[in-house]
Order: sequence, then structure tokens, then C-alpha cells
Amino acid sequence: MKWQGGRRSGNIEDRRGMSGGQKLTLGGIGGVIVLLISYFMGGDPGAILDQMQTQGPGTATEQGPVESTPEEDRLMEFSSVILGSTEDVWAKIFENNGKSYPAAKMAIYREGTETGGCGYGQKAFGPFYCPGDQTVYLDLSFNKELSQRFGAKGEFALAYVIAHEIGHHIQNVFGVLNKTNAMRSRMSKREYNKISVMTELQADFYAGVWAHYATENSDVKLTYDDIMEGMRAAAAVGDDHIQEQATGQSHPESFTHGTSEQRAYWFKKGYETGDVNAGNTFNDPSLQ
Repeated sequence: MKWQGGRRSGNIEDRRGMSGGQKLTLGGIGGVIVLLISYFMGGDPGAILDQMQTQGPGTATEQGPVESTPEEDRLMEFSSVILGSTEDVWAKIFENNGKSYPAAKMAIYREGTETGGCGYGQKAFGPFYCPGDQTVYLDLSFNKELSQRFGAKGEFALAYVIAHEIGHHIQNVFGVLNKTNAMRSRMSKREYNKISVMTELQADFYAGVWAHYATENSDVKLTYDDIMEGMRAAAAVGDDHIQEQATGQSHPESFTHGTSEQRAYWFKKGYETGDVNAGNTFNDPSLQ
């Protein structure tokens, strides 16, 4: 994977020097999406919701001096270049369809940070997208989690994660997140879990679409090995793998992101087709 020297995004914010309170008052679609994506780390959405509802307001955050390591500096640059690559790819796709791409932002933080519409985000959520401020939130220490906890090794694993979260941004732009959130109150938890799986798999598909065009339309140059790394990373964060790793067994009725096989499949499909219209997971009979 060649990314060094690539265009850095101008939509990245370094919040690593920020500190502040623990405000977790989430509501509306923002709260729902944070719950969906928090499971990326293997967390219990119900427990996180309880925490959000019981935590009180915190103090305002302030930016202080940022102390960084060479590894953090490298990951910071890497994340900025990957975000820039997603911007270039999606801008071209939107342009080809006669539209303008409204780029997402990315906030890099440590431990926790305020969001613009999704309350207080925490490292425990894993990377997440907040539709309230159209921002991807990322604690760089998640890169170690990918390798050490999930076994997703290689640089492309983090690139896949960023592209997946941008996939949620694409869903937000297309109005998908509004529709899926509206279904939540009309369904049982078990029924809505299926909608959550479809939502997450479509984000995996969009990550694959980005990978399809990255080499051609951006400064990031990918190889076949990178794509294989992406498929392994997608499989590593499958619900079945995470649950089996944690408890020794899996519970399909509780899946919210899809199995390892499904996640790798939809990423691969996005990469192979490069066709945004081929990723309607909501019409796939196998996911009903």
C-alpha cells in the first residue's frame, strides 16, 4: 500500500490535547447511530445506552498542548491521507452523477470527546460516525486493537475502518440513516438487529467501492494484497468472530454488524463492482 506523500485532507481535526467532562446525553438519530457503530468494538449497545442515560453533564473541553509519539504522528498522517483519498474518490463518483459530494470531517481524539449532536464519544465505542455533525471520530489507539485484539494486521486494516465509517456518511447523505432510524420504534430489538446488519454491510460495501477507485482517482495506491487485508479485516470484526472470541459461542439473533463471511463478501463486492447501485443490502433475500 503506497500512501506516503499523498494529499492530506483539510477536514481533519486534532483533538488529542483536549480534556473535559463526561457528558453522555444522546438523543435522536445521532444516539442511535453511535449505538450501532459502538458494537464495532464488541460492546453491548444496551449497556452503552444505559450509560448514556445515566451520565450527567460534564465540563467544557479545552485544547492543550499535544504530546505525540512518532507512531502517532505516522498514524495521524496516514488517517489524513486516507480521508483525503475517500474525498477524492467519492467526489468523482458524485460528479459523474451530476452531484457535489459534501465531504465528512474526522476528529482524532484520545479517550473521549464532545460531538456535535451525538453527545460524548468515548474510546470504548470504537471508531464511529456522527450524522449530527457529519464527522468520523477516531482514537488512534484503535489501530492496536485491530492488530492485537481482532487479529487484523497490516496498514490497510485501519484504512478499511476509515472507509467503512465514511460509508456511513454516504448513507447519511443518501438518506438511508434517517429511514433506518425511523424503523427502530416500530420493531422489536431482534427485528431491528437485522436492519442494523444491513446498514453495516452496506457501509462495508461502500468501503469496497472506495478501494475499487482509490488507485485510479486518488494518491493512495493499492495492491491485491491490500484488498486481501481488507477482507481479513472485515472478517475479523464480524459479529460471530467477536462473540466467539469473547465467550466461546455466537448468538445470531443478537448480531448487529453481520458475520465475518458477510462482511468480507460485501466489502469484496464493492471492490469488484465499483457500482454504488449494486450495494442495496436491504433488498438481499439472504439478509431478510
